[in-house]
Amino acid sequence: MEIQGKVKMIGETQTFGSNGFRKREIVLTTEEQYPQHIMVEFVQDKTDLLNNYQVGQNVKISINIRGREWVNPQGETKYFNSIQGWRIENLSEAAPEGMPPVPPAEAFEPATDLNEEDHDDLPF
Repeated sequence: MEIQGKVKMIGETQTFGSNGFRKREIVLTTEEQYPQHIMVEFVQDKTDLLNNYQVGQNVKISINIRGREWVNPQGETKYFNSIQGWRIENLSEAAPEGMPPVPPAEAFEPATDLNEEDHDDLPF
């Protein structure tokens, strides 16, 4: 699954427990009639993927939805969901790599050396 939006917040990497579990959160604001603020977590080595992004960028994140069951001390069963990201892409208006920039329209001059006696050989 994928989610797109504008980066609202990028948290710091958090480390938990003696095993060194790492987690980093990002919040996206979707661009739709009723914008949603969606928190996506990146874990372990995927936390580094957020290093090159900043607030305000438009991105697309590939996600997995995770769920788990937990029984509290009173014996009640609770369910929790999380959204985990595993890839992030910048959706900015940048030109694709390898493509030369397009010059502005005013850089082109109209042709002035046309001879009206020359006719095209186009069939239409």
